[in-house]
Amino acid sequence: MRISSLSLPLAVLGLVGSTAAYPYYESEVVLRRNSDKQAKADAVKEAFQHAWNGYVQYAFPHDELHPVSNGYGDSRNGWGASAVDALSTAIIMGNQEAVQKILDHIETIDFSKTKDEVSLFETTIRYLGGMLSGYDLLKDSAAHLAVNSTQVDTLLVQSKKLGDILKFAFDTPSGVPYNNLDIASKGNDGSSTNGLAVTGTLVLEWTRLSDLTGDDEYAKLSQKAQSYLLNPRPSSGEPFPGLVGSNINISNGHFTDGAVSWNGGDDSFYEYLIKMYVYDPKRFKSYKDRWVLAAESTIKHLQSHPAPRPEITWLASYYNGQQDLSSQHLTCFDGGSFILGGTVLDRQDFIDFGLELVHGCEATYNQTLTGIGPDSWGWDPKKVPSGQKDFYEKAGFYINSGSYVLRPEVIESFYYAYRVTGNEIYRDWVWNGFKAINSTCRTGSGFAGVSNVNAAGGGSKYDNEESFLFAEVLKYAYLVHAEDAPWQVQKGRKNQFVFNTEAHPVRVAHT
Repeated sequence: MRISSLSLPLAVLGLVGSTAAYPYYESEVVLRRNSDKQAKADAVKEAFQHAWNGYVQYAFPHDELHPVSNGYGDSRNGWGASAVDALSTAIIMGNQEAVQKILDHIETIDFSKTKDEVSLFETTIRYLGGMLSGYDLLKDSAAHLAVNSTQVDTLLVQSKKLGDILKFAFDTPSGVPYNNLDIASKGNDGSSTNGLAVTGTLVLEWTRLSDLTGDDEYAKLSQKAQSYLLNPRPSSGEPFPGLVGSNINISNGHFTDGAVSWNGGDDSFYEYLIKMYVYDPKRFKSYKDRWVLAAESTIKHLQSHPAPRPEITWLASYYNGQQDLSSQHLTCFDGGSFILGGTVLDRQDFIDFGLELVHGCEATYNQTLTGIGPDSWGWDPKKVPSGQKDFYEKAGFYINSGSYVLRPEVIESFYYAYRVTGNEIYRDWVWNGFKAINSTCRTGSGFAGVSNVNAAGGGSKYDNEESFLFAEVLKYAYLVHAEDAPWQVQKGRKNQFVFNTEAHPVRVAHT
């Protein structure tokens, strides 16, 4: 693993092992650990400030910075995705200057105007989720960061405007929405199906919008779409209890396949089942029941262990009686999901399995030259590329795609593991991942994705800085070292906030 370029003491940067390595008495160990924790939290805040400064200088108010050429892009409709995605992280870090600039910007957004197709899913998790989270945080625990309270109210006003602009997507025979929208004409791309994740990852934000505005239309729209996923038809769309196919017919809400996966395209449907229960256990008990079925079926039917390293656990995919022995960085939220479900439901078996998945994803990080895991990998002994046979025997996997585009999921699950178990090794793993990302991906103005995590320096750099760097990677990397706060994940049923899939914390309904 390469050393970070941050200006921290080498003793701090070198911390990778357990606390047992400290040659001090227990009280001194605690003092040293607290000092190290603060230094690491400050290092992550510095990385956020570095990326924020570069974005403001070269890209604001566009969607994302191009951190190699110092240009900008508008891949999220030109409404300032990086700014909105950064809001909740800036609040949690206490960065008042950034918070104010983002609030000033959000007042000016006209969500009715864009030249490009709008993704209902991406717009919901980034813009709607980001604004609702900012509202919840600034109305409560972080109210001192808002100089002008009317700007906080504007977050909810803008959220409602956005919901009103997007809600035509649900105007279909079944209520299953179109995802790709033309908001000027209220048209769509003519698709006959919608995906599992993009259909099933709307309900938290749209329900929260209803709960805050008192208008139940938004919740009803998203929950009707979700109802087809909770009661799957035909039976072939549910190969195992709770595990469903990947595509839904927009006309009748029926599943068109039985392809089961926790990979991208399916992932956040399962994530939101348990998170809706955290949000409101009275209203969403049936969501929890479906998650439990899916979790138990996953343990029984999808867990897989590579032949060279049988101690490692990953999740396979399933279709037509066959397992596909491959996985993705996106899938690595799964450990955190099992850990969250396990602690909320008092199911140690789920926590234990979640920790197995966390260790499996960490194994993809600690085997590469950069210390960052690949975008996708496989462990099918029949498909090992000829040039990776030695690597496969050592690591237990071969790399299908070696790119890294600033994804958060591995660090996210490390965070959940630390918050629920308190085991310092998971905080160390977050720090290791952060150091590797800072060392490999940092540019003069921000952070760039890389082409090959198993090449020196990560190979070539992609000239794009995804907005979820602000929303997720830096937030989770900071929170694991930060003091306890209402928005932190808690053990058991003590959560006051729940994170949407873009890591925007929204206040749960019953507190």
